[in-house]
Amino acid sequence: MPRKFRPGVVFQPATYRGMQGGIDKLAKAIRPTLGPRPRVVAMDKVEYYESMPRLLDDGATIARLIRRLPDRDEDVGAMYLRDVLWRLQNEVGDGTATAAVLFQSVYNQGVHYLTSGGNARRLHTFLERGLRAVLDELTTMTVQLDGREQLAAVAETVCYDPPLAELLGEVFEVVGEFGRVEIRAGRSRQLEREYVEGMYWERGVLSRDMIADWEHVRTELEEPAILISDLEIKDPRQLLPPIAMAIEARYRSLLIMVGDMSESAIGLLLANKHPEKLRVVAVRTPGYGKEQQAWVLQDLAVLTGGRAFAQVAGDTFSRMRPEDFGHARRGWADLNTFGIVGGKGNPRQLRQHIITLRNAYEQTDDPHTRDLLRQRIGKLLGGSATLWVGGNTELEINARKERAERAAAALRGAMLHGVLPGGGVALLNCRPVLQRMLAEASDPDERAAYRILMRALAEPLRTIVSNAGFDASDVMAQLKLAGPGYGFDVRREQVVDMLKAGIYDAAVVQKSVVYTAVASAAQALTVDVLVHRSEPERASMPDPLTPKRL
Repeated sequence: MPRKFRPGVVFQPATYRGMQGGIDKLAKAIRPTLGPRPRVVAMDKVEYYESMPRLLDDGATIARLIRRLPDRDEDVGAMYLRDVLWRLQNEVGDGTATAAVLFQSVYNQGVHYLTSGGNARRLHTFLERGLRAVLDELTTMTVQLDGREQLAAVAETVCYDPPLAELLGEVFEVVGEFGRVEIRAGRSRQLEREYVEGMYWERGVLSRDMIADWEHVRTELEEPAILISDLEIKDPRQLLPPIAMAIEARYRSLLIMVGDMSESAIGLLLANKHPEKLRVVAVRTPGYGKEQQAWVLQDLAVLTGGRAFAQVAGDTFSRMRPEDFGHARRGWADLNTFGIVGGKGNPRQLRQHIITLRNAYEQTDDPHTRDLLRQRIGKLLGGSATLWVGGNTELEINARKERAERAAAALRGAMLHGVLPGGGVALLNCRPVLQRMLAEASDPDERAAYRILMRALAEPLRTIVSNAGFDASDVMAQLKLAGPGYGFDVRREQVVDMLKAGIYDAAVVQKSVVYTAVASAAQALTVDVLVHRSEPERASMPDPLTPKRL
């Protein structure tokens, strides 16, 4: 479809009309995916080599694949909502369909009110005031998870796959909220899991000749001394002090961690004629960039009780002392990874270090930084697991793997911050506090803001019910008679107490969804003018059939 170019400046009422059209189109494309019995969206040939449409039920993916609308005014609204949903997905891993429904309801109601004479800036202020009240109410409703069954129930609200949810519940019960869970495409049709004792990093041995057991392709180190550094070893003589010290202390194995090592230095280690007296294995310092490597040095020093030798500080091994070695109950290394089990650092220092990292995790808002901090905490706590997601076809495996990743992210948030009644009930239960605020308000814009929020908070539940094939008005009437905390279980097709029925939503996800959707919609309502930049002219491509003139 040709793109409609409208260069220049667009004023009201065309601004609202254009943005609303784009927001509606994107939200309506995502809306059918909400709930445990969702509809499916078919995306036509996302990649040029695909021969069939891609079937999707993930709001963020659908939004990401809609790259541009033909009408430029509508495109502004659609891309605004698209960015909101994609950022939400990166932050909490779920909730994009709920956010799209909330955003659309708040924006459309807001546009209707403003075109009738309301004040956009004052409406924005009162929407944010009501939003704070809703978030406070969600906080009071939050309860903590307890046990594998509740973990599985949270996972199922995201992936709608009972066997997968049950396995995720088991895995997270074992490794904890900060534990490392790696999700991979399966090797069969089944779901499989493997638990790894201790912690490991993605850096393997510096030479294949350091592998002692080729049947399992790894080297085991019992009671190893650990040399922690990011130094670049170019001269083999740099390694002589720590090796001599290890031999003198009668250590049976030595794990050396360095930033890099020359071939001649590796040759010195491989020339060891008596590995039964001292087995030496060298690995490269984990981390991408000096900052991440510095974090690894710090964590390993606390975990093993050793000293970190840092290149940036000008450290060398020449003045090393015996107490600078770290120690562990067991270590291992293979071609791609190395691990430590039972680090022998000071337990009190380790606890304090983990507390410091957890405080930093809670205080940062950057998703990438939070992920790195979570990985560091998980390694220090020592819980790791790998989950292989199987299926009948590659398409099914990839779709199931994506759902597993979203469910895992939601589970982490639920374990850290608790859960709420699921199925849209938690949002519905926030309406009474807005009703009380409405009764006390006299300003027309304030009253309009609370009415908008009250209606919007019911939309996710109504959408879930409609997508499952039931009449939303009938169900809402039943819930009004049942009272707070009750919702509609679309699988059992009956009204139930959501918490007792084990139907949960992660509190951190719901709060992020409400905040992101309402605050972003309120901000969009203040957009009064659209400015389109003219696109540069493109040179026409020559016709290959037309002969060139010299």
